[in-house]
Amino acid sequence: MTMSNNNTQRKIQRKIQREKSHDRLGRQAPYANTMAGFTLIELMISLVLGLLISAAVIQVYIINTRTVTIQQSASEVQDSSIFALQGLEDNMRLANLGNPITSISSNSDHGGVVLTPTNLGTTNTTDTTLLTNSADSTGWTGVSNMTGVDSDQLTIQYKNITPSPMYDCEGAEILAGSSDWVVERYFVRLQTDASAGTGVQDLALACKAGRVSEDGTVTTAFSGNGAVVVPAVDQFKVLLGVQTDIGQMTYLAPKVYLDLDDKPPITTLKIGTVIRSTTPLITNADQEAFTILGVDQNLKADTGRRKFYRRSYESTVLLRNARLMNVTATTPTAATL
Repeated sequence: MTMSNNNTQRKIQRKIQREKSHDRLGRQAPYANTMAGFTLIELMISLVLGLLISAAVIQVYIINTRTVTIQQSASEVQDSSIFALQGLEDNMRLANLGNPITSISSNSDHGGVVLTPTNLGTTNTTDTTLLTNSADSTGWTGVSNMTGVDSDQLTIQYKNITPSPMYDCEGAEILAGSSDWVVERYFVRLQTDASAGTGVQDLALACKAGRVSEDGTVTTAFSGNGAVVVPAVDQFKVLLGVQTDIGQMTYLAPKVYLDLDDKPPITTLKIGTVIRSTTPLITNADQEAFTILGVDQNLKADTGRRKFYRRSYESTVLLRNARLMNVTATTPTAATL
């Protein structure tokens, strides 16, 4: 009896399934109910979730790209400050090497800091635009990317009195015991193939080296574009450190120093620079205000410029070949018996 009932139930189920798979006219339905698809709401939810995931992935990619760019730009600036500026400082320490006169000024014969043609020799007539200059110096215009503040120029000289060959800032060999004086001029100029403009320009710190004889005759010119020392700079400033009193040091711009009636000896050089990266940042803003040698300066307004990583650096260099000896007199005291 039980087997008969089971067979009857199976027959009824098969009949119901056949009726579901055929329409009212007895034709087989095109799709069975077991092949149901996604509803419109399910599709919309899937699209929204996919867009959210895609947006999150893109955001992570952009953040990572910005981080890598900042790290690379900071590394470029650090390389320029560590290697290029340290090389400049090493050459600045050579100023006045080979000169028996250690108390140097704008009137010193072959003084280590070249401020006047007299510093290059008694017969020298070099144009002052090739010598140490600062903003407002006569005939001087130093290109920079700072609003209303020209860059400076530093010109030094020395003689190789060592028993070994040396090399100037352009890589030219200086023979040991050479009788000529080496002149090096540090200045800011446009980068190679860069075009001049009124906004922020592509500038570089360069050096041009030359030679002068003992009487001041130029044997190798130190005019021209020279070799690039730092590939990307916005400003270069120079101060002369003078000892006005025992234990008191004062820093003056070259123009201010030349205007003094009584010019104290120069013992120190201080430089300030703004260095930027060569890789642009992926950002809408970068640093525009800087303090250079105690003076606030701002980057030129230029809405179309690219954004870069920028930092200011300062360095003080003691001229080891232009040291002064201070003798202080004291009143002797009577011995107590």
